[in-house]
Amino acid sequence: MAEDLTILKTASKEEKYQSIIPQIKALVEGEDDLIANLANVCAALKEQFSWFWVGFYLVKNDELVLGPFQGPVACTRIKKGKGVCGASWQKEEVLVVPNVDEFPGHIACASASKSEIVLPFYLDGQIVGVLDVDSEYLSHFDDIDAIYLKEILRFING
Repeated sequence: MAEDLTILKTASKEEKYQSIIPQIKALVEGEDDLIANLANVCAALKEQFSWFWVGFYLVKNDELVLGPFQGPVACTRIKKGKGVCGASWQKEEVLVVPNVDEFPGHIACASASKSEIVLPFYLDGQIVGVLDVDSEYLSHFDDIDAIYLKEILRFING
């Protein structure tokens, strides 16, 4: 397990991902506790990218329940199909939202959030939650984020 992260501050987005991915892999490798791994993934991503909010929502019965995260307090429960997280869960697809105010049914957990990316999270082929990342800037996320965040999720997907 890595003890310290090497954080790149002036690199391109892609270079930041390429630097942090092997570090995240080292953090989760050999650890079988899901919550511990999700918590470390959130912390590493928040440290590297300084996003407004990064965290996981986990499927429990018929809703998403707040899991490990970094950032301000958040919505605790989200119904399937509601908001960006619930829509990503229902559709089982990555959603990149350049302007959350234009997303039908957006749930405003924090008014400072302006754009968002949400990725479904699987274990043993079953969707068990979503990774949610919010930015205080419009159009902050793109295909580069989707590609690299999917790669990171594979480390904990087993």
